[in-house]
Amino acid sequence: MKIVRFTNGFTIQYGVIDGDMIQGLALPPFEGIRLANHYYRPTDMRILPPCEPSKIVALGVNYRSHGEEMSHRIPTEPLIFLKPPTAVIGHEDKIIYPPSSQRVDYEGELGVVIGKTAHNVPKEKANNYILGYTCLNDVTARDLQAVDKQWTRAKGFDTFAPIGPCIETELDPSDLALETRLNGEIKQKTRTSELLFPVPELVSFISHVMTLLPGDVIATGTTSGIGPMQPGDIVEVEIEGIGTLRNYVAKPE
Repeated sequence: MKIVRFTNGFTIQYGVIDGDMIQGLALPPFEGIRLANHYYRPTDMRILPPCEPSKIVALGVNYRSHGEEMSHRIPTEPLIFLKPPTAVIGHEDKIIYPPSSQRVDYEGELGVVIGKTAHNVPKEKANNYILGYTCLNDVTARDLQAVDKQWTRAKGFDTFAPIGPCIETELDPSDLALETRLNGEIKQKTRTSELLFPVPELVSFISHVMTLLPGDVIATGTTSGIGPMQPGDIVEVEIEGIGTLRNYVAKPE
């Protein structure tokens, strides 16, 4: 089931993809999946980020190949950091290139959407707390990351967390194909089976550090092949079984 969040310009609703239509949900999906007898044409709606996270918990160096390309030590336990909810944008939205940076990179990742409050979750029960999976781009001002020696500013700008286009609820995340394209050219290509710390371990580890709330997102980390984007570029993150997240890089207006 592919869950989307959308607006007609007046109200914001959740729904599920049903062929070439969206069927509305009676309640937000975190309160249970109850289909309503309302249908909408996607072309008449604006697709929004599929959830409103209170926080995005992201993983650094969760693919060995990325650690090697960045000359980072391979961690012995998950290396986590936060991106603010104000960084979130949706499918087809603009990534704004901040004037303070001279290099802004794409990082295509699998996103895990939390379905219910998770605190001190055992690894073997982690799937019970997951609503589904989405595409995510952990946009990074690489030059500022190098200057600061930590990651908050470099990864926290407004528009630096594109998420979408949907939440796929019926998916095994253990071995999915992931591809990032810049202007149609493949830049990153991997499978989620290459994650150093798989999804259940991440949910358990993070929930023992901080409580995860419904709608929170875990960004599971990026593979090798990161690189810069420029205003005018189109970046796409495609994940098997979920779809394609597309965004446009733009200068500030």
